[in-house]
Amino acid sequence: MSQQHETVNGAVETVGHGAAEAAAHGHGGEFDAGEFIFHHILDSQTMEVPWGEIHLPTLHLGPYSLPVTRQVVMMWLAAVIILGLAWLATRRRSQQPRGVQNLLESMVVFVRDELARKNIGAHGDRYTSYLLSTFIFILLCNLLGLMPYGATATGNIAVTAGLAGMAFLMIQWAGIREFGVLGHCRNLIPPGLPAWLLPIMIPVEILGMFTKPFALCVRLFANMTAGHVIILSLFSLVFILKSVLVGAFLSVPFALFINGIELLVAFLQAYIFTMLTALFIGMSAYPEH
Repeated sequence: MSQQHETVNGAVETVGHGAAEAAAHGHGGEFDAGEFIFHHILDSQTMEVPWGEIHLPTLHLGPYSLPVTRQVVMMWLAAVIILGLAWLATRRRSQQPRGVQNLLESMVVFVRDELARKNIGAHGDRYTSYLLSTFIFILLCNLLGLMPYGATATGNIAVTAGLAGMAFLMIQWAGIREFGVLGHCRNLIPPGLPAWLLPIMIPVEILGMFTKPFALCVRLFANMTAGHVIILSLFSLVFILKSVLVGAFLSVPFALFINGIELLVAFLQAYIFTMLTALFIGMSAYPEH
C-alpha cells in the first residue's frame, strides 16, 4: 500500500507540473482539462523528469528522420530490462533456481503450460518463445506507464498495431507451416459447406483474418488508455473546481483506487493479448481441435 502511495504521490507531482503547463495553454489563463489530459497521454519528444524536462533527439538514417519520443524510450527501457533479466537468469545455472532465475522460470512454465499448450496443443512448445517475449514486453510496457514520470507505450495505437501485426504474421505462418499456402487457404472455409454459401463465406473468412489482430490492437490500446484518462480526469477536478477538499476527499482517494485497478489491468491485458494470440495460432495451425 505504501508503494502505491509513493506511486500516486509521484504522479501528483507530475500532474501538477503538467497542469501548470496545460493552464498556460488555456484560454484567458483558465485551466484546460482537455489540453492537460492529452499532454500526458499523447506521445512527444519531451520527457518529464523531477528537475524539469529532457528534449529527446531526432535520429537521421539517410533521408529518413526518426524522432526519439518518450514512448520509444519506454520500449527501449523494457527491452533493456528483458535482456538484463535474461542475463541474470542464465549467468549461473543450477538445479535449484533462485532469485531472478526462479522468477523467470516460473513465467516460462506459466506461458508454456497455461497459454501455449492449452490453446495450441501438443506442439505449443515451439511457439512458447514468441508468446513469452510478447507477454513480458507488454507487461513491462504496461508497468512502466504506472511509474512516476513514465509513459505507457501500449497506450499508443501504433505500438499495439505493431504487436498485432507480429501476431498476424505468426498466425498465418503457423497455418502455412502445417498445411502449406494452399492448404492454409482451404482451412479458412469450414469443411462440408454448401457451394452456394462460398461467395458469402470466403469474403467473411478473409475479413476475419484481419479482424482478429485488429481486435488485439484496439483492446490493448483502449484498456491502457482508459485508466490514465480516468486518473487525469479526477486530478483535473481539483483545478476546475479550485478546491483542496475535492483533491483530499475525492480525487486522490479515487485515483489511488483506480491506480490499484490499473496495476491489475497491466497484468490482465498482457495475459489476454498473449492468450488470444496463442488461441488464434492454435485455430490456424490445428483447426480440427
